[in-house]
Amino acid sequence: MARLTEIAFCLPTTSPSQQFIRDLRRLLADVAYATSGPADSLILTPPAPVSARPITVVRLADVAAPQVALDIGRTIGLAGSGPTPRRDHVELADLADRLAGSVGRIDHTGVNLPSQAVSTEEWDGLVQDIAASAAMYRYPTGEQWPFVLPSTSAELMADIRDFLVGREPRFELVHDTWYPYTTWQFALWTTLTRTELEELFPDPVGISIPGLEDIFRTVYIRHSWSDLEIRFDLCFRIPDSPSDWETGEWLVKHGGRIK
Repeated sequence: MARLTEIAFCLPTTSPSQQFIRDLRRLLADVAYATSGPADSLILTPPAPVSARPITVVRLADVAAPQVALDIGRTIGLAGSGPTPRRDHVELADLADRLAGSVGRIDHTGVNLPSQAVSTEEWDGLVQDIAASAAMYRYPTGEQWPFVLPSTSAELMADIRDFLVGREPRFELVHDTWYPYTTWQFALWTTLTRTELEELFPDPVGISIPGLEDIFRTVYIRHSWSDLEIRFDLCFRIPDSPSDWETGEWLVKHGGRIK
């Protein structure tokens, strides 16, 4: 199978979609590797190593509903349906205002697919297709949360052995046993402490995911698309950076490559 070089979060060509991309561009204004592309698109190119792929794109497309397009001929649409939880959401523009000057990097993007709508066979097929075209690693603690790490063509053929900051954004797939609809996730590295983020996004606007409350604060975004949640995970400032999570070493050595 061909190498995975682009992951595209595609939005219908509408005014709300255009505004979403404009607000996202403003939120990521201080991310050096986030650049504006043609026709209201945002391109996220891994800064290291040189020529690492895939890139991640958020763009308008001729689609009826949001979807994620992989340039290996696979598309991840909105699986599942049902009302999203009654919880507080914030406007993306408001998120950009509150975090102005505090976001310097993007750890990963991702798609959570509901296990009640995506069978084990369908899930395994998607994972295998991606793993055949990208450097994909198991999550070390056993959850169905595999990650794609940007890699060079040589690393794709062999394996990743250089552990450095810059293999980002990564791409996470989640076989979600909690919710019956699709979730898009964007995890951002911030310069803020846990206390500062909790003050910016107090309960119930910001929440903590059980087991991950020491790592990030989660905020859900208000939007106009049904059967989809969009969440931003705001990572706390790490005092002893870089960690083995940032460099990818933890995933590579303790999770292992999926082939």
